[in-house]
Amino acid sequence: MNRLSFRGTTNRRVEGAPRSFAAALALTSLSTFGAMLAYSGPLGNAARVTAALAAPPVATMWILSSMSTGLAVSLLTAGALADQSGRRRVFELGAYVFAAGSVVCATAATATQFVIGRLVEGVGSAGVIATGLGLVAAVNSDAEARSASASWWGASMGLGIALGPLMTGLLDLVDLWRAPYWLLAAVGASIAVASRWCFPETTVIPGRRLDLLGAALMTGGLGLLLVALVEARQGGLTPALVCAGGAVAALVAFAISQLRSRSPMLELALFRRGDFAAATVAAAVTGAGVIALMSFACTFLVTSMGMSTFGAAAALGLWSGTSAVSAVVSRRLAARLTGTAQLAIGLAVTGVGLLLLTGLETGSTISRLVPGLLVAGGATGVLNAGLGRQATATVPPDRAAVGVGMNNTTRYLGASLGVTVVGGLASAPHDDIATQLSGWNHVAVLTGIVSLAGAAAVLALPRPESGHERG
Repeated sequence: MNRLSFRGTTNRRVEGAPRSFAAALALTSLSTFGAMLAYSGPLGNAARVTAALAAPPVATMWILSSMSTGLAVSLLTAGALADQSGRRRVFELGAYVFAAGSVVCATAATATQFVIGRLVEGVGSAGVIATGLGLVAAVNSDAEARSASASWWGASMGLGIALGPLMTGLLDLVDLWRAPYWLLAAVGASIAVASRWCFPETTVIPGRRLDLLGAALMTGGLGLLLVALVEARQGGLTPALVCAGGAVAALVAFAISQLRSRSPMLELALFRRGDFAAATVAAAVTGAGVIALMSFACTFLVTSMGMSTFGAAAALGLWSGTSAVSAVVSRRLAARLTGTAQLAIGLAVTGVGLLLLTGLETGSTISRLVPGLLVAGGATGVLNAGLGRQATATVPPDRAAVGVGMNNTTRYLGASLGVTVVGGLASAPHDDIATQLSGWNHVAVLTGIVSLAGAAAVLALPRPESGHERG
């Protein structure tokens, strides 16, 4: 397959002795797995943590949203910093920050302290997620290696989401809700130490400086936007509108600064590339569609279908566990499909799976949801692997971390918006089960349609001028 070249760019040089591709890929996969364990863990015991910290029920929303907020506001900045100052340095620092955030969670005496710890975990996770695939590519960047990296990255993401709620739910049964965070702290510190052995360091780009103004505007704008979404979910209309207005102003200023900067954090010209735009759209739709519905699923299964928290987490594992397996198997698709085609197929079949989750009525059991969970799970694995593949394949080699950062930022922003919409449309009185089931049916249809529309949009975007896509 022909590879599309990027004018004006050169391959990133690396320093130090040759590293093992297997070791680099294993550490990247482990770091993503650990981040997703932390991200999804509160789904298994958020109510328990809220009660243990004597916090009001509204704190539960921040406990669930805080890590994704830290991730979303930090990913692009972490990617830009890594590409300009060394990816291993940012990966190692991110792993230590993740460990520190986990310690804060493990020792939390109040909900505020716990939420701060989750925010810090998100910032640290951004460092390892934005740089991991780029560091593996520095060891081996041929097409087969990129395909393997994307597949295992997608699998580790699905497996982490599957096991996080189960881990916290199991330990919660024996009153050890703090234990997972001590474990995550140890994992984060170990990953930081191992990074020096598994990864080469990438060199600094000569003459390029970190866009501090752009980083501040992007971080502030995304932070205000996510706070607005959380406040909207909690019914705080006035603070939500104020934060949304501030977010729009900051993000418009960010776009202007990127157009005028000599060393922009994000080259807006990348969006002229059809494959880069397609990957960005696919990431946003993944968040707004399947991730949004699955984030709501545990709450729905507990409150509307009478399942225990652990049982709901196990049911959710049908989706996320299947996605982990299919992400590995999807390696075979890379040799037969362009990256954009893989994304379109993943979104389309995910949409079909979400539509299969409709039709619930009074008396329905979890068995009614199993086919949809399995179909959506299998397709999500293909989609995750495709996103990992395109995140690095659609940007110049020396901007790989920015590519991953942008891809994941849009995924988490899409998820935050999607969860807000899904939660609002599906809300119903606690004693009105029929209305709750009807609400689920409506949002399952909505997210399914969003996924199908996303697949169509991805295919509608123009192909690169050469007619071939990298990867």
